[in-house]
Amino acid sequence: MELIKDLGEHELLRRLKNYCHPSLVGDDGAVLDVSEGKQLVVTSDMLVEDVHFSDRTTPPYMVGWRSVAANLSDLAAMGAYPLGITVALSLSPNTPWHWVESLYQGMRDCLTQFDTTIVGGDLTRGKVRAIAITALGEVKPNQKIFRNTAKTGDVIVITGIHGLSRGGLEILLSPEKYRNLDEQSKEKLILAHQKPQPRLDLLPQIHQYTGITGMDSSDGLADAIMQICQQSNKGAKIYLDKIPIAPEILKITDSKTAFKWTLFGGEDFELVLCLCPKMAQHLVKEAHGKIKIIGEITDEKRVILIDNDNPDSEVLLDVDEIFNHF
Repeated sequence: MELIKDLGEHELLRRLKNYCHPSLVGDDGAVLDVSEGKQLVVTSDMLVEDVHFSDRTTPPYMVGWRSVAANLSDLAAMGAYPLGITVALSLSPNTPWHWVESLYQGMRDCLTQFDTTIVGGDLTRGKVRAIAITALGEVKPNQKIFRNTAKTGDVIVITGIHGLSRGGLEILLSPEKYRNLDEQSKEKLILAHQKPQPRLDLLPQIHQYTGITGMDSSDGLADAIMQICQQSNKGAKIYLDKIPIAPEILKITDSKTAFKWTLFGGEDFELVLCLCPKMAQHLVKEAHGKIKIIGEITDEKRVILIDNDNPDSEVLLDVDEIFNHF
């Protein structure tokens, strides 16, 4: 087995260049052309071993895929298309070469979907494995999406279904507990956790409209709603019966826990957007079921969960449930 300490830095870099754009690596920085009339968007994200991934739940290929997907999701949340990424990698000397190779294969395969590539990076020795990615994207000025522009009367829409990633993590952590779950449901939940898809696919539909507020839901659906409201100095009403719950989640847990995973599970990498009702209705129709309206922005400066089956039982969103890195 080849180890990083035996390869040395220069041989490791030589091998990793095979996964990068050949004409953009080798200098102190990459030079990228940005089309006239577009603005550059830059975002960074870091994954650390035993915090964001482990050999128990995520093979190296999926670590690579998820690390890229997280950054591309941030670009999608800004309304931007990707131009390229840089990768800063921290490795222990005893890391097997095949782990690194598989990591980069996962990154490359995720990027290839969007005609994007690795354009540079950095390499260092560390006690744990860590991957820090900076993603570069471009967006037209009138298509930028920010978190702090929500207006009273806007409706809140979400892409996809939340909670699937949390369900997949549950299976990966306790595989014996779910050994009788049908393979199709098991695969869907695990892939949602290990191989998420950034919602760049919906940008063509989203870009038909302007004045959209939003962010991605990497830290959870509830967290995204709270952040948009706080930064926009607004509140929200969220209708629980409008939030889709994946049937696969209900196969492995009760409805109360399913709602908790859906609101607070995180790592679904979907989009949470706010826009006027008329535009939202058109967007929902054009997205063919990939987007749902779940609530509305208010002046009340608090987020309320409403159960339409019991209209009098309004519940204030519990801030203590929101994900916190520390």
